[in-house]
Amino acid sequence: PVSEAHGMGVHESQSLLWERMVGLSEPFMHYLLGELKTSFPKEFEDVTPELLYAGFNTVKNPSVIRVEADEVTYPLHVILRTELEMGLLDGSIKVEQLPQLWNEKMKAYLGVDIKKDSEGVLQDVHWSSGAFGYFPTYLIGAILACNIFNAAKRSIDSLEEKIQRGEFSELREWLRVNVHERGSECDSADELMMLVTGKPLDANEFVAYLQDKYTKLYDL
Repeated sequence: PVSEAHGMGVHESQSLLWERMVGLSEPFMHYLLGELKTSFPKEFEDVTPELLYAGFNTVKNPSVIRVEADEVTYPLHVILRTELEMGLLDGSIKVEQLPQLWNEKMKAYLGVDIKKDSEGVLQDVHWSSGAFGYFPTYLIGAILACNIFNAAKRSIDSLEEKIQRGEFSELREWLRVNVHERGSECDSADELMMLVTGKPLDANEFVAYLQDKYTKLYDL
């Protein structure tokens, strides 16, 4: 039905847009720090927005747990699971091979050793609950979130300055009109993106976002 969310990729994009594009952004840290200093003046007396921003956006040793991974290494967790799902569905991978293949891919992609299956193949509920095909939506959602937020910045005057002041209603209203109200009227995410951003899903914008953000944070 047209009143339903377009799909889980678009659905995920809306939570990730607020979590990453807004909540982890440098402008938001100015607003957040003011709130923190009001509630905890002593603890945050010497903290600057720049320090808070760096603290929230660290890239540490790769995590073995997907939900604890930073946004730079997180896509590799999704790619690993997607490759295994595709193998299960086309018959090239048997269920009993999953633990070994999982551990091998984690070592190859992220350089980490899996010591027990609770940190590896058994850490997610998706397969046990039958939610095959869900993992890619996390990465698709992150790419969509970046595309949509970039379009919002082009449409809303001084959006980042407004976020810095804690003014979020204009962004919420823009999303309501351009994304939420459309529901499932489009046949594909690309068609929706053409209406919202003027072009299909573009992973290059997501890559550029990560490169720009972490090049500056780590002075690369």
